[in-house]
Amino acid sequence: MTQHHNPLSQFELKTILPLDIAGLDFSFTNSGLLMFVAIALISAFFALSLRKASIVPSRLQVSAEMLYRMITDMMKQNVGEGGKPFIPIIFTTFMFIMTCNLLGMLPYSFTATSHIIVTFTLAIIIFLLVTIVGFAKHGLHFLSLFKPDGTPAWLAPLLIVIELFTFLARPISLSLRLAANMIAGHVMLKVMAGFVITLMVVLKPLPIPLMVILIGFEIFVAILQAYIFTILSCVYLNDAVNLH
Repeated sequence: MTQHHNPLSQFELKTILPLDIAGLDFSFTNSGLLMFVAIALISAFFALSLRKASIVPSRLQVSAEMLYRMITDMMKQNVGEGGKPFIPIIFTTFMFIMTCNLLGMLPYSFTATSHIIVTFTLAIIIFLLVTIVGFAKHGLHFLSLFKPDGTPAWLAPLLIVIELFTFLARPISLSLRLAANMIAGHVMLKVMAGFVITLMVVLKPLPIPLMVILIGFEIFVAILQAYIFTILSCVYLNDAVNLH
């Protein structure tokens, strides 16, 4: 019973299909299942939305085009014309994170983005993309990112260390921000639900309006965190494409 009401029990990985290869655990878990579901839902949504694309769009087509337009505008504002080749990966990242976050709001579901290994993998992909693009586009001049023009010589060593540390910390901050927000929100809802259970029968309906507000806020946070992850990825890409 204690485990059932533990706010952190909802983040426990559960093996669905055990799989061991050369002593390594490749088991299919509830986290993997929800990520596959997210990919399937995204694919189905855009397949249905754009199946009969027309000049006079349907509601589904409008919603799909609005999502894509939001990302293209974000790339244009933060990266410029040089960001066009990276729209697919940024758009895919946004849709995947947002769908995983929202799926985690369903009862008896699982929030894949509450696990740091998932968010860190997404963040390290963006980090490697930024680094590879930076060196491919600018060569060793990309290292000037750590020493902005006009920096006094006496301040340069300290600034280079600070900028390098900030650059290397990007995937950590990206992943921790997303995972921590997902964990905090779900724990808060679980704790509040636990309080409702302990109330007298006549008092149980009283917290329902508050719970509805909290759930609405969590849905907003789920979408907001996907947006923040995406816009920060655009900002980091701007460093690689345009340097300073």
